[in-house]
Amino acid sequence: MNRIFAVVAALSVAICTPAFGGNSLVQPGIQKAIARSSLSAKADGEWNRLARRDGKFVELWTRDGDSLNKVSFFGGVPIGEPLLREADKKNRPLPKVGSNMLITDIPALLESSYRIQFGANRFSVNEQEPATFGGYPGVKFSYTFINDADEVERKGEAIGAFIKDKLYLVTYEAPSIYFFDKDLSAFRSLVVSLQLEPKR
Repeated sequence: MNRIFAVVAALSVAICTPAFGGNSLVQPGIQKAIARSSLSAKADGEWNRLARRDGKFVELWTRDGDSLNKVSFFGGVPIGEPLLREADKKNRPLPKVGSNMLITDIPALLESSYRIQFGANRFSVNEQEPATFGGYPGVKFSYTFINDADEVERKGEAIGAFIKDKLYLVTYEAPSIYFFDKDLSAFRSLVVSLQLEPKR
């Protein structure tokens, strides 16, 4: 239990509230146009939608602060674009979504993006298996990583697919101790509900 308190203390400065910094409350129920895309999902409880955007095609949800639990929705990243907003495009360019990529390349794309953007030199993809993303064939995978910034080991679970030449990816990440398991079932409920709304 002391290790849990140590993690909370180390990361407490990043805890956010719905009223802080333009964040907004996600009420239970169907949420549409996630990440400004045709992606929708059903929240089975309250989440906080962060005002911060890690990229043009990204929307972030959390319950206790994004350092303690975070769901990232990548809503239709087109070919030739990176997953994240590049911090140093000249010296540390991020990998781009490629036209010849397969769904099995999605975990490697996330890994290389994290290694460059966050200094996650200790990143491991643990499991990978076929999955269904909103009715489309996709890939589900789990991973662990440690960022240089805080040295906290985090676990992640993700599902992704290429749909109409765009990459859709949803990830869940939290510290391995206590927090990952706390909201894992809520994340998996989101995954089951994922849909792509037809454009009008």
